[in-house]
Amino acid sequence: MDMIDYQAGDAVVHVVYGLGQILGLDQKTIAGQTTLCYMVQVNHQASNMTVWVPVENAAKSSLRQPTPAQEFSHLFTILSGPGEPLSQNRQERKVDLIERLRAGSLESICGVIRDLALFGRTKKLSDQDLTIMERAQEYLLKEWRLVLEVPRAQAEQDLKRLISG
Repeated sequence: MDMIDYQAGDAVVHVVYGLGQILGLDQKTIAGQTTLCYMVQVNHQASNMTVWVPVENAAKSSLRQPTPAQEFSHLFTILSGPGEPLSQNRQERKVDLIERLRAGSLESICGVIRDLALFGRTKKLSDQDLTIMERAQEYLLKEWRLVLEVPRAQAEQDLKRLISG
């Protein structure tokens, strides 16, 4: 993956914390070495926080640009698709879903939402399932609202319609 040169004010997506904004560059000492890092402000679990991402591997490790608007039609197809069955074993299901979320792409996040919605049609979602679903939906909706410039209520309504089967 090519290195991307982010500028202060750029919107980015952190694979763990979701949508954020580049505040600028800062020198940080990591494992005894001074490293140039992007300062990224993210709103995670209703609080603002700053994370530092080393510039040299930002694109490979944890930052990406928001998904282009033209790709959302593909994402909507994923959300409304037939879905893939999830493991009946709660722990196996959790590990699979968390791994898919960590992939960081909206495609994988949409797959998690779709598959949990499918699972929830026949089985009661566990507390873990609900937490994962809420996290995935929050990440998707933040990016959806930014890129497509729609109000949250509209994005939520459209998402509900797409995954209702």
